[in-house]
Amino acid sequence: MPELPEVEVVRRGVARWVVGRTVESVEVVDPRSLRRHTDGPEDFRRELTGLTVVNACRRGKFLWLPVRAADGSEPSRALLVHLGMSGQLLVSSPEHPRPRHERIRLELSPALDESGQPLPEQLRFVDQRIFGGMLLDRLVPASDGHGTVPEHAVHIARDPLDPLFDVAAFHAALRRRRTGLKRALLDQGLISGIGNIYADEALWAARLHWAAPTETMTAPRTYTLVAACQEVMRRALDAGGTSFDSLYVNVNGESGYFSRSLNAYGRAGQPCPRCEAGGDDGVIVRERFANRSSYRCSRCQRRPRRFRP
Repeated sequence: MPELPEVEVVRRGVARWVVGRTVESVEVVDPRSLRRHTDGPEDFRRELTGLTVVNACRRGKFLWLPVRAADGSEPSRALLVHLGMSGQLLVSSPEHPRPRHERIRLELSPALDESGQPLPEQLRFVDQRIFGGMLLDRLVPASDGHGTVPEHAVHIARDPLDPLFDVAAFHAALRRRRTGLKRALLDQGLISGIGNIYADEALWAARLHWAAPTETMTAPRTYTLVAACQEVMRRALDAGGTSFDSLYVNVNGESGYFSRSLNAYGRAGQPCPRCEAGGDDGVIVRERFANRSSYRCSRCQRRPRRFRP
């Protein structure tokens, strides 16, 4: 599942290649990718054609492109894109072969890059597993009163890289939640953009066990955890995200390589990098968590006396 860094990499590519261009036509190859657009494929084609993309926005794992009509009015709708588990947005030229799992294709107005070369003319939504999709959605005021978001994303909390993310408010909500720490990190209504990989990496960096009770978190520990989330996310962004196979790529079809820098996730049985550097014998262990796995160091992320799996 793409997490915040992967979606942000895609957002930056869309911002560079697509913003400012008009949707000249829409081809719906597979209507299943429009199941969230309840008015159907024909309405999606008709309503999106002729609109101009004015921005590329993201909150957590949600990506949306505010669009405006030819009259230049302020955007009241946005093209909401959810990548699901395998969704990709690819910019491409018409002569490139159709990807095997292409679901939706947008033809864009001509444009030139900084060097005067023509930009690719198509934005393709590719999704092998069809858990993602597109939706032309109404923009509504954000729940915290700052800006607008698509109606279907209004419940999503701000993410740790958002300049308006409130650490104090997050700490208070965390203390009220009474659950395990990793479950809280995966709750997109509490803090968005964090999935299984980056939760394990942030907890390792903060030296916290994944089942530590949230109600026992002190303010300094919460600030340490948020700082760890931010640092892990920024390093992942610098590496272009995490790719374990061909399902996640950026808009140019290139894979990220942050998987080479993971300290905990997927490293069961290997020495803990921090313990090894300090001459200690900590090892990364894999434990069952909510029908998936959690990875932690056996030494520097000790199981708490109170345990909330």
